[in-house]
Amino acid sequence: MNTTSVKAFGTEAPEADLKQMHIERRALTAKDVAIDILYCGVCHSDLHTARNEWGGTSYPNVPGHEIVGRVTQVGDQVTKYKVGDLVGVGCMVDSCRECESCKEGVEQYCEKGNIQTYNSFDIHLNKQTFGGYSEAVVVDEDFVLRVPENLDLAATAPLLCAGVTTYSPLRHANVGPGKKVGIVGIGGLGHMAVKISKAMGAHVVVITTSQSKVEDAKRLGADEVILSTDAEQMKANASTLHFILDCVSAQHDINAYLGLLKRDGSLTLVGAPEHPLPVAAFSLIMNRKSFSGSLIGGIAETQEMLDFCGKHNLTSDIELIQMQDINKAYDRLLKGDVKYRFVIDMASLKNK
Repeated sequence: MNTTSVKAFGTEAPEADLKQMHIERRALTAKDVAIDILYCGVCHSDLHTARNEWGGTSYPNVPGHEIVGRVTQVGDQVTKYKVGDLVGVGCMVDSCRECESCKEGVEQYCEKGNIQTYNSFDIHLNKQTFGGYSEAVVVDEDFVLRVPENLDLAATAPLLCAGVTTYSPLRHANVGPGKKVGIVGIGGLGHMAVKISKAMGAHVVVITTSQSKVEDAKRLGADEVILSTDAEQMKANASTLHFILDCVSAQHDINAYLGLLKRDGSLTLVGAPEHPLPVAAFSLIMNRKSFSGSLIGGIAETQEMLDFCGKHNLTSDIELIQMQDINKAYDRLLKGDVKYRFVIDMASLKNK
């Protein structure tokens, strides 16, 4: 297959900095869309993968799965997009399309394993996929999303991961008016969870360990804030929440948060702690509570999320950076020194 060389930023080893390199993008197949990348969000998963912290990273590695761009070319059989359309690409670029999960529109749970935007297997080029820290990308139209024109494009990029990661479990839990919803952790995921659950009509309660985040939680839309380090506050709010979305990736006591749920309440984890979280049996069985997890969202649900955000004018709080500053951004990300997502202006790569 013919390929095109494009500029990208990636790393050649776990301990190496990201640097400029060239990668190959495939020539368009009949169903492909070529996209000029305008902005790419920086997800903590990018850092984990680049540094092989989860294992299984193939090198060279080019991260990035929060992509916003413009269509520059379409294949002969493409019907959904045309040149000039504003589009997005999230965490997946393909799946088997044949298993039960794929047929039900939840491709993120593809039983054969979805093809991820980076560090996965490109069946067309017979090598790993490369992500959005690059000038351009080629993606099957069925895994391309339409981006609302009214939203700030840079601040829209993180919706392709952080937005749908929080929207999906909130939607699955039927969050809306009359529901009291707790959001644990105010970071890249949590700040979007607050905005989305508030727009869904819920009464939103932020649960945080940090007094310094109280005012910001209210700015984001929280109706109440609970300091989880204050035993009296936690006790006073026991058995008051219908649903909790836990966005924390650090080790924490899940039982403390389960205690805030009403009878038949549920807690869904979208954070990814490195080690198992012990759950006491009585935290669940005494009031028929549920503890579950959730992974991003399917393509249809991701489009639904983008349309919802367009309707309610929701975007991420971001800090726009140059591509050349990505290593500094990774160092700051490790320290939690960002409110709340980094987004790369890809013009900084193209102009070099």
